Amino acid sequence: MKLTNKKMLLVSFMLFSLFFGAGNLIFPPFLGQNAGAATIPAVAGFVVTAVILPVLGVIVVAQTDGLDKLGAKVNGKFAIIFTMLIYLSIGPGLGIPRAASVPFEMAVAPYLPQNAPLKLFMLGYSLIFFVIAAWLALNPSKLVDRIGHYLTPSLLTLIVFLFIVFVFRGETSVAAAQPAYSEAPFLKGFCEGYQTMDTIAALNFGLVIATTLRNLGAEDKKDVMRYTKLAGVFAGTILTLVYLMLTYMGTQSSGVYEIQENGAWTLRCIVYQLFGEFGAIILAAIFTLACLTTCVGLITSISQYFATLFKRFSYRQFVFAITVFSFVICNQGLNAILSISVPILNAIYPVSIVLIVLGLSDRFIGKNRFVYPFTVLGTAAVSVISAIDGAGLSLGFVSRAVNSLPFSSLGFGWVTVTVVMLVLGIVLGMTKSSQKSE
Repeated sequence: MKLTNKKMLLVSFMLFSLFFGAGNLIFPPFLGQNAGAATIPAVAGFVVTAVILPVLGVIVVAQTDGLDKLGAKVNGKFAIIFTMLIYLSIGPGLGIPRAASVPFEMAVAPYLPQNAPLKLFMLGYSLIFFVIAAWLALNPSKLVDRIGHYLTPSLLTLIVFLFIVFVFRGETSVAAAQPAYSEAPFLKGFCEGYQTMDTIAALNFGLVIATTLRNLGAEDKKDVMRYTKLAGVFAGTILTLVYLMLTYMGTQSSGVYEIQENGAWTLRCIVYQLFGEFGAIILAAIFTLACLTTCVGLITSISQYFATLFKRFSYRQFVFAITVFSFVICNQGLNAILSISVPILNAIYPVSIVLIVLGLSDRFIGKNRFVYPFTVLGTAAVSVISAIDGAGLSLGFVSRAVNSLPFSSLGFGWVTVTVVMLVLGIVLGMTKSSQKSE
């Protein structure tokens, strides 16, 4: 069945909104402000991990009918552990609470009276936020209409409006790149893309998009894959344009404001300069819309997975459970959430990247049963050790060995091990295959 252009546009808008959350707003302007004159290579690296890999991840997961089936190509136990780790970390354990707390702490709290009880206000804001998120997630079949017709157009309108006003009225001055970006801007931008969490999120959203397309009438798998690719390309194009707008504002402001604590503060400075106190309303609306749609997508995809895995409980029960747990974690504060996000992302992201690349190369891997487990587990070992060491928990000789790998100082020590294990898996598979044919 052929889907209309209108339906495809709505699905693309939905996919964009599922991706575009807290990190997507915070990190592009922060990257622009820090990269300064080196913004072009930095944002190119950022787009790889924040746009290209997520779109490819959606396609791979849709193609394999779920993250658990993709993970099973490595090992059955790995599939369960990795899938649950992905869902929990990007969901109620980290992603959802972060997305809910960012709009309050960065776009609401700074404008409250000086002696206002912030925890109480946060409690009220997050309660309303999660009630709306749960209500939207309870009817996944209506997500396309609700997000595509209303939420996404509203969000894009606000961002484009902010960008246009900045172009004509913004105070601009471009500074030199900060040391972290002057050495290897592309690789630094590549690593900054981790913070959006979108490559990991793609492993969740691929099945959501495929299910949505089937509900719209695309029953044949070839049609589902074709429309998934189209939606991915269109959503990726919108993401790229939005990132370029946000990064441009950060870059052009790099010589105007001092380096901020994060991209949310950079946006606050820009919005205040353009609109004064009224800008608080615009900023709060942008943050809330962006984070709400991402939370809804995460709650939906995670609830669908666990309802399938644990059939004793219904989809609705998981929606309520995930929402309540996220509400509790959210009220621990943004700083507490962000303090654990970097080590977790550094451990998971390389594995997600390798799994996506292998999934795209599946037809060439064929029946070689060594490539997936060798490559993925080798990558996981290095990335987990690096993450632990980066968190300040040295493992002695093991940490020193990992830190001595090429490019480890840039966060890419895992690449060498990945290539070696990939070659080893290919050679071993070919050897076993030739032995059987003799």
